[in-house]
Amino acid sequence: MSLSLYYQWKHFDEDEDRPEKPRKFGVTEMRSPQYTLMNQNLLQDIFESMGQFVDGLKFSGGSHSLMPKSFIKEVINKAHQHDVYVSTGEWAEHLIRNGPSAFKEYVEDCKQVGFDTIELNVGSLEIPEETLLRYVRIIKDVGLKAKPQFAVKVNKSDIPTGRDRAFGAYIPPAPRSTEFVEDVDLLIRRAERCLEAGADMIMIDADDVCQHADSVRADIIAKVIGRLGLEKTMFEASNARTSEWFVRQYGSKVNLFVDHSQVMDLECLRGRNLDKEEIISDMVSRAQKDKQYIEQNRLLYKWSIPSLPLNVLQSLRV
Repeated sequence: MSLSLYYQWKHFDEDEDRPEKPRKFGVTEMRSPQYTLMNQNLLQDIFESMGQFVDGLKFSGGSHSLMPKSFIKEVINKAHQHDVYVSTGEWAEHLIRNGPSAFKEYVEDCKQVGFDTIELNVGSLEIPEETLLRYVRIIKDVGLKAKPQFAVKVNKSDIPTGRDRAFGAYIPPAPRSTEFVEDVDLLIRRAERCLEAGADMIMIDADDVCQHADSVRADIIAKVIGRLGLEKTMFEASNARTSEWFVRQYGSKVNLFVDHSQVMDLECLRGRNLDKEEIISDMVSRAQKDKQYIEQNRLLYKWSIPSLPLNVLQSLRV
């Protein structure tokens, strides 16, 4: 039975019906509750209430390294009972400092405990590309999935200005540095080679690009997806508005990594039809918020209100 029939409150188009797990598109990986991970009842509640919507569980910050193996196995088994894969998170880079042999032992331990995916934070590893590709192959050789993580880091000058400016004022766009464009191209080329080496998915930490949904560098995201493919790319959504932006731009099939507290909201977004009426309604809502802000700061904005276009002034009327 399809999820859209099981959950009557959700609404999918016929071609947008959520497939059963394991999914190749529309994957939702959630961050573990971290310090509350020791409370298995919390995870059990999450799996029982939202297990259909959770594809993966990620141990954050190497938290599993501080726990007994017996406890980790219990958590992993609980996740597997709900068809949820388990990822190590960012921890391998701390062990690689001890040499390749330490990494191989780490991979073997992960397999023995029951992990499904090993994540490699490329930015923290600081290793040659050939070494990175060799680590990907080591992971694949033992039957686990490899997920290299790349970070898109940008300067403030490369992010378009949002609302932090005089209302109605014009600010010329800042020139985009050639070095930044080359960095993005290099990131994509390295990610492509990881996929060729056997990596199952690429995690993109685009927090600098997507932290504020009003100033998302959509061209960067489009370039990454265009080159790597929607199925092979997962983005870290640091907040609910960023998740909404991704779903609006790329539909329910975009793969996202979110906090465990955002799983239900994300699934609601995946099941919505974001049509023109909703977009207009959202624009009106934001216009009303802008009006309230201006009313609260009337003295500050008194000089700028007359310069607003007529259609904007009309939209701000009660």
